[in-house]
Amino acid sequence: QVQLVESGGGLVQAGGSLRLSCAASGRTFSSYVMGWFRQAPGKEREFVAAITRSGIPIEYSDSVKGRFTISRDNAKNTVYLQMNVLVPADTAVYYCGADRLGQRPGDRSEYGYWGQGTQVTVSS
Repeated sequence: QVQLVESGGGLVQAGGSLRLSCAASGRTFSSYVMGWFRQAPGKEREFVAAITRSGIPIEYSDSVKGRFTISRDNAKNTVYLQMNVLVPADTAVYYCGADRLGQRPGDRSEYGYWGQGTQVTVSS
């Protein structure tokens, strides 16, 4: 079992940057594929980015490709999401998830563990 806690969200102007962190408990962090998802008001939770157990980015959604970077530090049990050139459409609650199987990292139903989320608001 793993527990996840996100941090780093906040209010930022369009064009700005934020770095989200997701700290995991337990000694099995490196056995999980990790992903970031986001959920805007009235919308479904959508995939943002995922990373392999060893730290290689797997994929990004088209809407964030080239602006966001996912990374992880297994020694610190933490996964990060560096978000640059933010736009108002990036406003959402951002969640990290842990995926034991790693077969469909873009499918939220594969993730067995989630954090509580961190709010990101981008003003125009």
